[in-house]
Amino acid sequence: MDKHHLIIMRHAKSDRSDADQADFDRPLAKRGVKAIPRMAAWLRENKLVPGRILSSPALRARQTAEWLATEIGFDINKIIWDDRIYDASLSDLLQVIETGCGDASCVLMVGHNPGFDALLEHLSSTPPPRNEEGKLLTTAALAVLDYGARPIRPAAGGGKLLHLVRPGEL
Repeated sequence: MDKHHLIIMRHAKSDRSDADQADFDRPLAKRGVKAIPRMAAWLRENKLVPGRILSSPALRARQTAEWLATEIGFDINKIIWDDRIYDASLSDLLQVIETGCGDASCVLMVGHNPGFDALLEHLSSTPPPRNEEGKLLTTAALAVLDYGARPIRPAAGGGKLLHLVRPGEL
């Protein structure tokens, strides 16, 4: 029986140089673009290629999801853009999982903080480790939760945290 994994990925580093630009429309910074191939390589090396990608439609998340999908050989036309992921509360993200994961055995969600930190803390059966600065999901970080043979569901503590990978630590 297939193992079920949920991969939570915060979007890569965004460009904040244009103060007049709406938050939703901020693109990736050069540093963010450079992080994506490293994270994609890590996913391939660990045989964690998703069968479904759910992403925020905000530009920086969209670019992260599309470029990562291209790197891992996932058809970008099959990415599901879910408005609920942008500026999401924990409740919003739990609904996305409930309605968006279905029976897929490996799902990647691309989105934003602070919602994704709250989601990781909620889903993980153990407290996730923070970095030296006290952060969980830095930009472009991946958290992999294992659900075993059980389907991915939004229950508190329902997933075992297998990996929390930050690009600066690779």
